[in-house]
Amino acid sequence: MPKATGNIVILGRLLFRAFPAVDRELKRWRHLAASTPEPELRQQALASLTLKKFHCQGGSVYATLSPRYRYGEQLLQAIVALQTISDYLDNLCDRAGVLDEKAFRQLHLAFTDALSPGTTRHDYYAGYPYCGDGGYLQALVRTCQQALMVLPGYKIVQEEILYLAGLYCRLQATKHIDTTRRQERLQSWLEPLLGQILTPIYWWELAAATGSTLGIFALMAAAAGEEVTSPEIARLKDAYLPWIGGLHILLDYFIDQQEDRQGGDLNFCAFYRDEEEAGQRLQFFLEKSLEKAQKLPDPAFHLLVVQGLPALYLSDAKVAGPKYLPTREAVLRAAGSLSQKMYLLCKTLRRVGVI
Repeated sequence: MPKATGNIVILGRLLFRAFPAVDRELKRWRHLAASTPEPELRQQALASLTLKKFHCQGGSVYATLSPRYRYGEQLLQAIVALQTISDYLDNLCDRAGVLDEKAFRQLHLAFTDALSPGTTRHDYYAGYPYCGDGGYLQALVRTCQQALMVLPGYKIVQEEILYLAGLYCRLQATKHIDTTRRQERLQSWLEPLLGQILTPIYWWELAAATGSTLGIFALMAAAAGEEVTSPEIARLKDAYLPWIGGLHILLDYFIDQQEDRQGGDLNFCAFYRDEEEAGQRLQFFLEKSLEKAQKLPDPAFHLLVVQGLPALYLSDAKVAGPKYLPTREAVLRAAGSLSQKMYLLCKTLRRVGVI
């Protein structure tokens, strides 16, 4: 298929297949969240579904554009359910005035349970000051489990998915604790892991990479194929942790810098010396991500994911000002012409409220 035609097909699938499917899934979860008896839990559930909708839209790419589309419906259900769990728990840890690490770890058992079909589910609110969600979190976990059971290769990828999920949950439980202890705790956990990465990176860049769900989604998509192999799994893990996942979350933190400063929230981009170094490191992660994506099975798909990340995040109004212009232009230029076109499309979609 000619490149221009292929790009039109891709955009058509996103706009007319992926995004409407996400809307249908989120409508279902919004209805259940609205019936949550506990006011604080209801507020945080509904806020996560509304304000973080684009996370599910981004994840839907793995269900609707992956060459292994045979199990697209199940993939989409699993991805939206897991991302909704992620966003909801992030709100419970970050927006409800709670600083209890033990309670955060218990909450995040929902994340690992969702990825473990057939296992007994836990009492996720044990130790948390609010409970009584009307079955909302249990339903999300159950839906994800049931969808993953259908994927023919899921048992083959499950071990690596749970490894990535373990890193994700530890990050979430640690980064939301008291501000006087969180950096020390994060560094003591992550610095020993840096030795496993051949190319030197900062500890906060590895922290960012552990906070991405994209590697999990990529392995889910691989599980839609019956012939997924151990070398393929290893290449996917190597590409997404730390590179593609790191690019994903560093961009997320980059656009939230001002908001996080005002709210006193931890922001990994704040550890860079200045805006110039932050821009240089974003470009470095982009270059490594493009390099790794080219060596993956279905390279065109993973390259599309990498090129789509700067387009999605840098089109946000939070980085529209002149302060961010040099970094925005440099990263988009390095990402290539397709990324620049997607950036313009994302700006349009934001204006009309699609994302």
